[in-house]
Amino acid sequence: MTRGSTLPAHRLPHLTGRLPIPAQTRTPPATLVDTFNAAPAEEALGTLLTCLNSLCWAHRVADHRPYPTVDALLAASDEAAYDLTTTDLTEALAAESLPTLPADAYEAAHLALDAAHAAYEARFGHVFVICLDNVPPAESLDFVLESIRSRLTNDPEDERVVAAEELRRLARQRLLTHLRGAGNCATSHNEPAPGA
Repeated sequence: MTRGSTLPAHRLPHLTGRLPIPAQTRTPPATLVDTFNAAPAEEALGTLLTCLNSLCWAHRVADHRPYPTVDALLAASDEAAYDLTTTDLTEALAAESLPTLPADAYEAAHLALDAAHAAYEARFGHVFVICLDNVPPAESLDFVLESIRSRLTNDPEDERVVAAEELRRLARQRLLTHLRGAGNCATSHNEPAPGA
């Protein structure tokens, strides 16, 4: 097989007075946690208080910024929640409200939940809290009613531990929701969405 002629090597002449094209540098897109890290202290504190109404927890999480990843932020949130005192828990529980029933819930469900909650609050002195993360909406009503009835059998100290864990999970869920909302304008193609 015969090959065609090859072109001779070609050299570019030295171009004096010309600058090479500079390498393109890209500013990496902001990650979900970058927006939280960059927020002013008061704004970050306000955001955190909507996730869990405990000044101690919110200050502890806000004061340790910047966080390198969403996972690091969530780990700090969890750790701060584990360290809440009885007074901190009381403060956080006072700001909570009952889980919202689905819009199409029947009247008897509202009555059953109201009665169960009244019994719970009379026994424990605070609102019933539960995290419905990973509970399908169609099952949430039954899940809440079953949980509240089951937890009514706890002694007050055991229930305080359960309520604290539910608050920790709620804070985590709300923080993720906030980050995803802030991330609508500032997401990274390299960092997966939290929980993905």
